[in-house]
Amino acid sequence: MAKNNRRRFGSVRKLPSGRWQVRYYDPVTNERRPDEKTYATKTEADIRLSQIEADMSRGVWVDPDAGSVNFGEYADTWLKDRKLGATTRERYEGVLRLHIKPPLGSLFVSGITAPRVRAWRTALLDSGVGEPTVVKAYQMLRAIMNTAVDDELIRRNPCRIPGADAYDVPERPVLTVPEVYAVAAAIQPQWRALVLLTAFTTLRLGELAALRRRDVDVEARLLRVRRNQAELSSGKLLTKSPKSQAGFRPVAFPADIVPDLVHHLEHHAAAGQDGRFFVGPRGGRLRRSNFRDDWIAARTKAGVTEDVHFHDLRHTGNTLASQSGASTRELMTRMGHSTAKAALNYQHMTSDRDRAIADKMGEAARKALGKDDPPAPTGTDGAREG
Repeated sequence: MAKNNRRRFGSVRKLPSGRWQVRYYDPVTNERRPDEKTYATKTEADIRLSQIEADMSRGVWVDPDAGSVNFGEYADTWLKDRKLGATTRERYEGVLRLHIKPPLGSLFVSGITAPRVRAWRTALLDSGVGEPTVVKAYQMLRAIMNTAVDDELIRRNPCRIPGADAYDVPERPVLTVPEVYAVAAAIQPQWRALVLLTAFTTLRLGELAALRRRDVDVEARLLRVRRNQAELSSGKLLTKSPKSQAGFRPVAFPADIVPDLVHHLEHHAAAGQDGRFFVGPRGGRLRRSNFRDDWIAARTKAGVTEDVHFHDLRHTGNTLASQSGASTRELMTRMGHSTAKAALNYQHMTSDRDRAIADKMGEAARKALGKDDPPAPTGTDGAREG
């Protein structure tokens, strides 16, 4: 016979095996249920029963059976319910498919424990998966388990490894102004404006690829970012609005590159006000693959280190703008950072102040190139928006 020890809340009893069992009334069903584990001593069972009573009184008790949900299916539903852009969703799907579901997908949500999370992360790193990818996988797993806490499937998020959600980003190289111009001179003529505009406006490649002729005002020395082009791993191209209000922005450029932009409009841009400012080699859409080989060849010819990627032109431009006196607020606006603060600051920043920053960037460039004065203002048909 099992020995029963009744208390004001629940009971503990000794089983024929000699171990102790905890029983209590489920606050939802009002039915008596046993704890999920048995205990070696009555003291351990009493402590566990007290813990359950305290959790119920504080409203933090979680049904032990609630976590008996397949984690792989739960993660798929979690991702399906998220409002994400096409490229972000594709990236999340890849991380989930390659790095999270294979080792964890067959477990219950409640089976994703802190020790198991640590072992999973260590196994990824030991298998040669890059630290940035492991960080992204850990961040995603933590987000899924946060939702599981909100859904009352588990009591506490098991992703609690200090520092696992970040990594030290290696400092990217910064080109000098002469190096920027050397690469621009060495690259195919249709990409010269792409190099200079990236360095002096710090636009992302997707923003540059989505520019229309009417977005570039050479007389006002201003371009307007209204859209972004995204490329999926399948090769499909999507044109979409910027992710936040901060992405919609005017960006000024120095007078020094106006002649290059005018030449580009006359010889390389698509026709018409809505024609694309940058097009591919055969008149199609601009893709990174369109000019990757040309970039590498020009970089080599200009004597620039092979560690420099095209995206480093954006980093170079941001550095030059900062050195030219742009405040943090102005720099964030110029870059189009997707934060509430950056978006709010953008609404109050005038194009005159932004043009002053561009002028200082031009002065720094002329000094580095040994030039005295900017070229005389010029314009071209179809370059200014009505």
